[in-house]
Amino acid sequence: MKNLTYNVRVYSIEVRKNKDGKVTSYRVAWQTTTKTWKRSFKNAAQADTFRGALLTAARSGEAFSTLTGEPVSWGRTDPPEMSWYDFACKFADMKWKNAAAKYRQDIARALTAATPAMYTTTRGKPDDRTLRSAMHRWGFNTKQRQQAPEEAAAALRWLADNTKPISALTDDAGLVRDLLDSATSLLDGTRAAPSTVRKHRMLLSNALDYAVELKLLPANPLKALKWKPPANAYGVDRRSVINHTQAKALLAAVAAQEPSGKRLVAFFALMYYAALRPEEAINLRRDNITLPPLRKNEETGEREELADAWGELHLLKAAPYAGRDWTDTGQAREERALKHRAAGHTRTVPIPPPLVRILRAHLAEFNEGPQGRLFYGVKADDLPFITYRRAWKAARKKALTEMEFASPLAARPYDLRHACVSTWLNAGVSAPQVAEWAGHSVDVLLRIYAKCIVGQDEAAKRRIIDILI
Repeated sequence: MKNLTYNVRVYSIEVRKNKDGKVTSYRVAWQTTTKTWKRSFKNAAQADTFRGALLTAARSGEAFSTLTGEPVSWGRTDPPEMSWYDFACKFADMKWKNAAAKYRQDIARALTAATPAMYTTTRGKPDDRTLRSAMHRWGFNTKQRQQAPEEAAAALRWLADNTKPISALTDDAGLVRDLLDSATSLLDGTRAAPSTVRKHRMLLSNALDYAVELKLLPANPLKALKWKPPANAYGVDRRSVINHTQAKALLAAVAAQEPSGKRLVAFFALMYYAALRPEEAINLRRDNITLPPLRKNEETGEREELADAWGELHLLKAAPYAGRDWTDTGQAREERALKHRAAGHTRTVPIPPPLVRILRAHLAEFNEGPQGRLFYGVKADDLPFITYRRAWKAARKKALTEMEFASPLAARPYDLRHACVSTWLNAGVSAPQVAEWAGHSVDVLLRIYAKCIVGQDEAAKRRIIDILI
């Protein structure tokens, strides 16, 4: 039957001591299938009695609940108790299998931020940075939890013993608000960025919905809380958008760097001329590119580039960076479907003549890398995240003035994509077409890039004057 198991193992009683060697509790641990449960008692007799009851049930072939960890015959009428830390681990484990690697990280960050609100004491508490590191990197990482080094494992043991039961949220609105405030704050107590606040609130609500599903809570208490989300600035900052002259200077500055510069020119050019996201450019392969044929020069007999010939990109997958600890393969990047598209759906993007020339030069000079990718590191199979970030920073320093370098102008490689989409819109390409090329919905496109469409206000004023006079 669902949520039942006969695969039970009961461990020896663990004697818990503080740093002075004084016994603080006696802990019984047992396992149902792959989940380990723990219960602490003040004296040895209580622990021994509880352990004996578990052993009797297991040896008699009784079914155990995978939701409570207890024999089904115990038939508790009260909601099962589970500490916040154990529940948070269970939620992370439930989400792990079907979640993208970056989403797994988001879940771990949200749970890590929320957990301090659920501490029962500060006695013996490791420092905040140690606890947060242990939670994010190990405790809320299904893949890594059992490999935690001793310092992190000790911090996680403290959490297992010193977080409130999740049922404490049932009738305590103050605790629910504290939990939300903690989830949406930074380590220093200040409010996180609006996008992070919204994301963490959503993930916390999802977790509490799961607690309701497990019958640990009668209802999601977060939904009854009056809370106003912070205003979010969706639009692109026009100050970050470069023009074509600046783009060419930046690409030239990239090319001048050693040893990676020349192999990165096409990488950045794909973002500026074709609006690719970094994870899309990194995953590009030769068969994703269709270049126009070369023309034969009648006088020299040589084949040459047509000045106004366009090509096409056919994108199928992206490879966002997540880190080796969060992917199933142990690779730093996880190959996924294109953003906002179902698996197997492609996106076609035109290649303008300047990008045609850059790509043809790249293909002529560099061989395909591991897995057929166009872009890879000098000494690594993947193009390291830090490599292209450093190259871009160095290029900005060389190609821009001191004032421009200190400004938001092309501060991130992603700003090249913003510049491309802005160029398309200002060139008069229809919003639906731009949205299709960029991989956006029209609504999101116009909301994000509204401030980058120059000249529209003057054109609107002229149309109004034409009607009024």
